[in-house]
Amino acid sequence: MRQGEIIRSRRLKGDYHQVDFYAPDICSSARPGQFVHVRVAQLEAHILRRPFSINDVDPASGAVTVTYKVVGAGTAALAGLAPGVVCDVMGPQGNSYTLPEAGETPVMIAGGYGAAAMFLIAKRAANPGILLLGARSAADLILVEEYRKLGCDVRVATNDGSEGRRGLVTALLEDVLKTPETARRRFYACGPTPMLLAAGKMLLAAGRGDAELSLDQRMCCGVGACFACVVKVRDGAAWRYSRSCAEGPVYPASEVYYGD
Repeated sequence: MRQGEIIRSRRLKGDYHQVDFYAPDICSSARPGQFVHVRVAQLEAHILRRPFSINDVDPASGAVTVTYKVVGAGTAALAGLAPGVVCDVMGPQGNSYTLPEAGETPVMIAGGYGAAAMFLIAKRAANPGILLLGARSAADLILVEEYRKLGCDVRVATNDGSEGRRGLVTALLEDVLKTPETARRRFYACGPTPMLLAAGKMLLAAGRGDAELSLDQRMCCGVGACFACVVKVRDGAAWRYSRSCAEGPVYPASEVYYGD
């Protein structure tokens, strides 16, 4: 078996899929929030790699799990690959979330398949966490049972009200921030940029500038050489561009530039 070989590929629901790559070197060193940069096999006409958050790892088998949604040619091609096909998988790339300390409860704010990027936090945390999961509809909710199996308190909001609370995931965050803490909390977020910026502002207002946001962007090289994935971060009273693939994708809420 070669590094990057597909061990298993399956449909989760609708357009959401999972693939397990045999990548023992990546598996042994991956941390929550990092990603792999994949050159999809049989897609030679498209030279750029695709970045995918690391959803899970299994040291026993050397498997690295990626959860993704089919949204274009690259992900459609990946979904069509069978076990045994070898992709070129580079990683783990980027920095990572800070794991909760003893006695801390992780609060994970996820939009759509942003839930995949934070699963290793829940898996490795000493205390069961709280997952605030938002999506457009019930069809876009993923990994709910996987989080519950870890003992997490899963709270759901959908834009159309098809499951959980009707509205945005930030309404769930507002409830948590109003609730007296019975244990210390550490906040994390991953999802669409508008959601991240809204959540980041709320957390800053609550004095939680230590919250960590994953500012995922479209990436080309994945190693910080091309500057295609830059995001704005604070630089004193001004701002600067930061390479999200190398200096990120995880940033403290206090460092994110919100345009104000």
